[in-house]
Amino acid sequence: MRNSTIQRMTAETAINMDFTIDGTGTAKIQSGVGFLDHMLILTTKHGLFDMELTCTGDLEVDQHHTVEDIGIVLGQAFEEAIGKKQGINRYATVTIPMDEALSTLALDISGRPHLVYRVNGLKDKIGDFDTELVEEFFQGFVNHAKVTLHINLAYGSNSHHIVESIFKGFGRVLDEATRENPRIKGVPSTKGSL
Repeated sequence: MRNSTIQRMTAETAINMDFTIDGTGTAKIQSGVGFLDHMLILTTKHGLFDMELTCTGDLEVDQHHTVEDIGIVLGQAFEEAIGKKQGINRYATVTIPMDEALSTLALDISGRPHLVYRVNGLKDKIGDFDTELVEEFFQGFVNHAKVTLHINLAYGSNSHHIVESIFKGFGRVLDEATRENPRIKGVPSTKGSL
């Protein structure tokens, strides 16, 4: 079973996560940031992962440390759970509509962290959530998962719909790229390692 358990304690956050790649879409999320909880539940459901997450963060300062550190921990959990990357698809691209919004995510489980984030037009806030933290979350994830991720918004006018399409796409692109393919023998790279 491809899963991992990560605990991360800093002066800013205390995070516990249990993450299973081959799950059923079950989520138990308590980050202290309601909008992020909603997005992670969507990611888990559409990626068919299982995730249990608790976080106590310095929300009296702001949401930045909590959101970024959860991205880091999810990246660490993913990188550990994926293991040797043998027999996986490795690549995936999905395009997700959410009402008037349309986003495309492309993923390479490459061992090389790189984020391209082209999302313009978000309002500063969705409720009390700072939308600039969406990029911070994905940067934290990419750096620690050691993957290449491109996120491109084609269009959209409602900030909630835009971010929701991205997180749903994130789940689906992770699911497709991590899927084991019986036709692939060993690591899907001509180098022999990722």
